[in-house]
Amino acid sequence: MKLPERFTDVAHLEDLMTTPARELEAELGRLPGDILILGVGGKMGPTLARLAKRAAPGKRVIGVARFSEPGLRDKLEAWGVECIACDLLEREQIEGLPRSENVVFMAGRKFGSSGREDLTWAMNVMVPAQVAEVFRAARIVAFSTACVYPYVDVASGGATEAEPAIPPAGDYANSCVGRERMFEYFSRKHGTRGRFLRLEYAIDMRYGVLHDVARKVLAGASIDLTMGHVNLIWQGDANSMALRALGHCTAPASALNLSGAQTLSVRALAEAFGRHFNKAPVFIGKEAGTAWLVNSAEAQRLFGRPQVPLETMIAWQADWIARGGASLGKETHFDSRDGKY
Repeated sequence: MKLPERFTDVAHLEDLMTTPARELEAELGRLPGDILILGVGGKMGPTLARLAKRAAPGKRVIGVARFSEPGLRDKLEAWGVECIACDLLEREQIEGLPRSENVVFMAGRKFGSSGREDLTWAMNVMVPAQVAEVFRAARIVAFSTACVYPYVDVASGGATEAEPAIPPAGDYANSCVGRERMFEYFSRKHGTRGRFLRLEYAIDMRYGVLHDVARKVLAGASIDLTMGHVNLIWQGDANSMALRALGHCTAPASALNLSGAQTLSVRALAEAFGRHFNKAPVFIGKEAGTAWLVNSAEAQRLFGRPQVPLETMIAWQADWIARGGASLGKETHFDSRDGKY
């Protein structure tokens, strides 16, 4: 796939992000059954659904969400994605969904957790339990997070899938462990094939760690370096690997780290944007010796390296921010270490 020097607009961005690689087309072509995407209305869901439909045009790709965002349903349907409105907190509504052989679970709650911890636990633990019970005969790929891990040494290369899921703090991270445990429990009970994807920071020009850092550098806002290291992956690559993971499910369900291969310094990222903008970044704090980091060697063994390199993502992001490109207005809070969102 030839990568552009810049994006002209959101349509151009989404077109590139949803252009399937030959490997994805081949693997979905061999995979029996249609694809049901639960929680399609989130940040990654719409592009994952469109990518699936473009890679496997002969399959039904069904997106499930409450569809509270105006225009989202029409947009998905224009892309060929069938849409079903459903409140996943209601068991009877889950039971009314079509029994696709392949399920991608993207539902969850993070931001706004503080003050409504009960709702966070319901979305992140109760809903997965109900989905795992209802779709026991399907392959289930469920999005998880690197936040299930403890902090690891920044020189370690990141936590491997063998690292125990013991998060350092917060209802969000602990409820995400609960989500994994529910999929694992029902996988063992029913023989369900599954994977939970411990994703660290997918990059879209409209949000993400690079968006947050670039915006602060351009605005002259301070950047807290305490959480001084991260992993990143282009959202198109993350979506492609997530769909390919349907063909690599295990029983019992198992974890798979999903990110880029490098441990990245937040200071170095900010300085790179500073060179693009000809502005010196403003830093506060000092890098901690630990961070939330994942080792994605197993995903690279299965799927190869991501197609979009870091330098390209940085150049794209700098251009997008400098030109006032669209933003979702949602910070990642990657610099938080207290587990409160």
